[in-house]
Order: sequence, then structure tokens, then C-alpha cells
Amino acid sequence: MRSCIISHRCSIKRGDLVGLDKETAYKMSEGFGFGMGCMEMCGALSGAFMLAGMKNSAGADKPGTTKGQTYKVTKMLKEKFEQKNGAYLCRDLKGVADGNVRRSCPGCIEDACELIEEYLTK
Repeated sequence: MRSCIISHRCSIKRGDLVGLDKETAYKMSEGFGFGMGCMEMCGALSGAFMLAGMKNSAGADKPGTTKGQTYKVTKMLKEKFEQKNGAYLCRDLKGVADGNVRRSCPGCIEDACELIEEYLTK
């Protein structure tokens, strides 16, 4: 299996929209690849969730005040991603159980970046 970082490139590519520099975005999202390292939630989608939180959160000074709204945004992103690709879990996207590969990693990145960019720039 090839070693790669593509699953967290969404956060690197679009981190600029929330004031996140490339180096910090890379370090924060390095573990997102390969479905969080265990073929669970798509890493590209996880990167999009991270960026949504960066935009939406009121931060540590006001804990919990924006959490509900951020959850609504991540749910919306997940639903749109799933509608587009038929899945949001890495193992399902890669067709582990049924042999039906629904989307490539570069395709997942493209889709997650498109979704988060749409949210961040509205």
C-alpha cells in the first residue's frame, strides 16, 4: 500500500481561507490519511470539518456557544459528500467489502475541497 498524505490535502489547500498556514495545516491533519489511519471517516472530509470549525467556532473563551452550529455544518458537509459519492467512510469509498470503488482519494479531496470552499466563501 502506498504511503501518501493526500487525504488531508483539503485542509492544506483551503486552510488559507481561515488564516491557517500550510505548515500548521499539514501538521494538524497528518493523521487524517487512510480514513484516520483505519479506513473510517474519509480524511479529506475530516479536513473539511476541521476548517469548518476554524471558521465557525467562537473558541476557548466561549466554550460550547457555537458547537451546535458547527455540528450542523459538519452534518451538512457529510450529507453532501455522501450524496455525491455514495459513502463517507474510507472503507466504503474504496469498496473493501463489495469491491465497488466509489471514489478515488484524489476525487475525494476534490469533492471535500469544493464543499468546504463553498461554505467558507459564502
